[in-house]
Amino acid sequence: MTERESGLERSVGFVMGVTYRKLSMLLQQRLKPFDITPEQWSVLVHVARSDGLIQKEIAELAGKDKPTTTRILDHLEGKGLIVKQTGEADRRSFLVHITDKGKALIERTAPIERGLLQDVKQCMTDEEYDRLLDLLRRIERHANLLKDRE
Repeated sequence: MTERESGLERSVGFVMGVTYRKLSMLLQQRLKPFDITPEQWSVLVHVARSDGLIQKEIAELAGKDKPTTTRILDHLEGKGLIVKQTGEADRRSFLVHITDKGKALIERTAPIERGLLQDVKQCMTDEEYDRLLDLLRRIERHANLLKDRE
């Protein structure tokens, strides 16, 4: 099958997926000494930014489904990076809080993520980067509308 026949090279989803996996692998390599995966790190950052959220809110912010978020939170809790506290209004939900150990890990690893961002930005201008983010956010909003229609 030729490139033209497959159409994958012109598929936004395919190209974004390949790019995401490559960037994720780079971040994973750089985070490896800290015993945290990019998925865990991104959830931990959301917990740090909005301490005291429930799992559902964290899942929405991180763009992950509830079972995946539960699994990640369980790993983070096992590592002592977060603690879960039973919600007062709804005993079935847990408020998630970052620990001092989690805060320290974010402080040590945030420069790694910023460094990867700087490495990526070397292949484009600041204007192109801003435009890329705008386009990706537009695609995300449109995908949400399509999902809501189904």
